[in-house]
Amino acid sequence: MSLFRRNPDPIGPLDYARRFWLRAVVTVTLLFLYAPIIGLMAFSFNDSRRNVVWRGFTTDYYVKFFNNEGLMIAFGNSLTIAVMTTIVSTILGALTAYVLWRYRFPGKAVYEGGMALPIVIPEICMGVAMMVFFARIGWPSGLPWPINLGAITIAHIAFAFPFAAIVIRARLESFNRELAECARDLGANEYQVFRDVVVPHMKPGLVAGALLAFTLSLDDFVITFFTAGPETVTFPVKIYSMVRFSVTPEVNAASTILILLTLVVTAIALWLQNRNNMIGKSAH
Repeated sequence: MSLFRRNPDPIGPLDYARRFWLRAVVTVTLLFLYAPIIGLMAFSFNDSRRNVVWRGFTTDYYVKFFNNEGLMIAFGNSLTIAVMTTIVSTILGALTAYVLWRYRFPGKAVYEGGMALPIVIPEICMGVAMMVFFARIGWPSGLPWPINLGAITIAHIAFAFPFAAIVIRARLESFNRELAECARDLGANEYQVFRDVVVPHMKPGLVAGALLAFTLSLDDFVITFFTAGPETVTFPVKIYSMVRFSVTPEVNAASTILILLTLVVTAIALWLQNRNNMIGKSAH
């Protein structure tokens, strides 16, 4: 081993220039992406009904938001639909991903292509198709809560579970099949291998798929607009009906609440993913 360590190459003026322009491009891109969102959140505290000129700081519109019964009902509907969609979509996505990864069967390519249709087709086409489907089968109306949210929930599940399946299957591609073979050699049946070996490896994919399904359902407007009835208004549809008249700070406050909820769910999901990764590394 040499006693003298070679000095790293000095950073010249060209390297500084490249770093400067790279940082400048990244900064401008981030400002372009997030400036409208930051502006919306800032003007939710604007003490002006016109919401064009800053008149002062106030939290009155958040008080009005929480006292608005229609908005709170729509918010509760969206959360209920998103939770049910997340649970069912994650289960269906995990089972679908496992079957497509584990088995070979006739027509597998056709099934994979059909499963990906909700991802590639325009969302408005999906909404019209679901509207025609429920009208064709005669979906009942006037049902009690939360059964009256069934049509929207089914439509969201049909749209969201392929996203979860793709994420979970991508995670399964890194699975070492020899671990499953070792478990079978030790006497484990197919269900035990799936529960004790495959599912722990799938956990990061399950968390990511659940997060994706939740955000897709919570923020969806187009499919919900075509499948919702007069008594099943969701939060994005309610905000749209308010925006049709004017963009007020109350609308900005409602949108800010939705953004913050999405950020909180994302932070929880990332924390769970990092926790699972740390547990997996410590186990190895």
